[in-house]
Amino acid sequence: QLQFVESGGGLVQPGGSLTLSCAASGFALDGLHIGWFRQVPGKERVGVSCITGTGADTYYTDSVKGRFTISRVIAENTVYLQMNSLTPEDTAVYYCAQLRGCYSDNYYSPYPYWGQGTQVTVSS
Repeated sequence: QLQFVESGGGLVQPGGSLTLSCAASGFALDGLHIGWFRQVPGKERVGVSCITGTGADTYYTDSVKGRFTISRVIAENTVYLQMNSLTPEDTAVYYCAQLRGCYSDNYYSPYPYWGQGTQVTVSS
């Protein structure tokens, strides 16, 4: 069973930055479409960004465009999410997952394998 390990969350002031990491436990991420999702209490988990298996293409939901950057380092078997200019609205638990495809800013279809997530809190 695929298992993801997210890390890098924390408390940051508005306007600050964080870099999240998505590592794989026991399998290679190379060639897999990977997406980042976030969830706040009482709401559904939503996709915010994805990167294709080759790393050639990336997509972002409108609310994070220009502020977040997704990338992958094959040698580290890790996908990153660089988050800049954070606002309180970015506060959520962030998860990564393998996607069935990565071809749209606003459509994310994950396989049902989730890690524990990492909490991001943006507050002064």
